[in-house]
Amino acid sequence: MDFEEGDLVLCTVEKIERTVVFVKIDGDGEGSIIMSEIAPGRIRNVRNYVVLKKKIVCKVLRISQRGNIELSLRRVTPKEKKEVTEQYKQEKSYVNIIKSVLGEKAEKAIKEISKDERIFEFFGEVKENPKKLDKIFEKKDAEKILKILSLQKQKKAIIKREINLKSFDSNGLEKIKNILSNIKDVEIKYISAGRYSIKAESENLKKTDKMLKEITNEIEKRAKKLGAEFSIIEK
Repeated sequence: MDFEEGDLVLCTVEKIERTVVFVKIDGDGEGSIIMSEIAPGRIRNVRNYVVLKKKIVCKVLRISQRGNIELSLRRVTPKEKKEVTEQYKQEKSYVNIIKSVLGEKAEKAIKEISKDERIFEFFGEVKENPKKLDKIFEKKDAEKILKILSLQKQKKAIIKREINLKSFDSNGLEKIKNILSNIKDVEIKYISAGRYSIKAESENLKKTDKMLKEITNEIEKRAKKLGAEFSIIEK
């Protein structure tokens, strides 16, 4: 499974050394967190923040040429932590569906899906393209899984970002309107002077997050072109 900088990942703490915490990333791979990325400020006892064999939500900082995945715990917001934790719960639900339908053959199907993507992502796409099940499951099993999914309450993934967007030119307001015009598939709201919220939602969290990143990148390009001030407000 490929990771990118900024991805949120669920990890299990495997080893704690003096200045580094080593974790296993759910789905695939291993990563490390240096002390300054555990929490802000001076850390007297790292075990106040991480515990062996416990799960934590981290953010991918960078991936070295050797493939080492460097992570951050302190840069994950409470909202992001909640989103990933809910994903994990939903993923467990999907795994239970596979087990209930396939029985002893379930592990083989789970491994097959996990080679390329997370179970959560796979089923997020299945809701939009049911035929994706045919690549992994026999027709009768795919039909049973779809029937179970249809009975579940569909919960949409909602992602929000806040941005700072300002122009101090005499026609600054007009420039801001031009920057934010024709932005599709998201909801943009004015919060206060120079602050705006952008909200996207769908049943596929990864696609929603990717779409929001592309839109904020587009807004940033427009802002630079028109000489406006732009930044993403981290929470």
